[in-house]
Amino acid sequence: MRIVIAPDSFKECITAGQVAAAISEGVIEACPQAVIDICPMADGGEGTVPAIVTATGGRYISADVFDPLGKIVRAKYALVSKAPEVHLPGEVGLVATWVDEADHENCACDGCLAVVEMAAASGLELVPPSMRDPLHTTTYGTGQLITSALDAGAGEIVLGVGGSATVDGGAGCAAALGVRFLDSAGCEIGPSICGGRLSEIASIDVTGLDSRIRPGMIQIACDVSNPLTGANGAARIYAPQKGATPEVVDMLEAGLENLCEVVQRDLGVDISRLSSAGAAGGLAGGLVAFAGATMHRGFDLIAEAVGLGNRIGQAQLVITGEGKLDAQSAYGKVCAGVAEFAREAGVAVICIPGRVAYDAPIDMFQGVWPLVAEGVNEQQAMNSPESLLTLRARQAMQRYMRTMLNR
Repeated sequence: MRIVIAPDSFKECITAGQVAAAISEGVIEACPQAVIDICPMADGGEGTVPAIVTATGGRYISADVFDPLGKIVRAKYALVSKAPEVHLPGEVGLVATWVDEADHENCACDGCLAVVEMAAASGLELVPPSMRDPLHTTTYGTGQLITSALDAGAGEIVLGVGGSATVDGGAGCAAALGVRFLDSAGCEIGPSICGGRLSEIASIDVTGLDSRIRPGMIQIACDVSNPLTGANGAARIYAPQKGATPEVVDMLEAGLENLCEVVQRDLGVDISRLSSAGAAGGLAGGLVAFAGATMHRGFDLIAEAVGLGNRIGQAQLVITGEGKLDAQSAYGKVCAGVAEFAREAGVAVICIPGRVAYDAPIDMFQGVWPLVAEGVNEQQAMNSPESLLTLRARQAMQRYMRTMLNR
């Protein structure tokens, strides 16, 4: 029996790879003859890079870049070969290789896929709580990571945009890629332009954009639909979570509105109401305007990168999971996405979440086995997730095999 194990991470607890490994132990305990295909998943947010590396046998590359406040931080991204064989079940590499930026000449893979998390360079967790203020944070380091990926030979870039510390409309990232932002006196703003300086932008010059970037090359993986400006935009909805006071929110909103006006005038692109443009403080919308990026549902991009459909199509059972299964899980989250792939392939799917809400879409699965059950409370589940995942996987497999035998 071939079994694909394709969970998301349990946020703030364990990674998708750790979840998959713990589930696989329980499966083998119940069914020693099972052939396991480990395929950790993500939706473009936290954990996307390690999930891709584990699922495909890709490799990490690290680079020194600016963090949101302009300090040097070592960040990592993934390079994945585009050769079809990396998507075949049973041929999954579980040991990641680290490569430093200085070793690009020894690891270049022309035309390969790079998977970048903006949070690795521009994430909220990189900024101490007392210093969080999106007026002064920038996505410049994310642009540096993209440049590093281009130097390594990437022909396609998937950019996960969850967890940002920024509301700079992607201007910082674009500046790192060669775009120039000028004030009314014709002086360049930056180089690492931040959210508080968006209102100063009077013109934009994209002639210096890295020539290796072509339209559609950067694919943005996002799971929010917020526009760039307005009541549901990047500043008003997300800036308070990043340390912005009401006064700062108003300043950021004015800056984003100005950015939209200049972009439309100078580049002929209207990003003011573009769905999902507000993701990551406007990074998504900015890269659409400055670099011809495209936006996609995060799960879909990751599924394509790891060859999920092909792997599930060759399996007899799929097991997925996430920290909390609730009504929101049905909208672009990993468990629902995996279940949809399994349904289309006619393959049974079991879900092992941390806990289940009353409104969870449990009818999408043949079985749901939460950690928080049978006398286990939430704190106990947080303290011992791996042993409980193994237990629930063993119980689920035993039930599944009994059901199959009784058919």
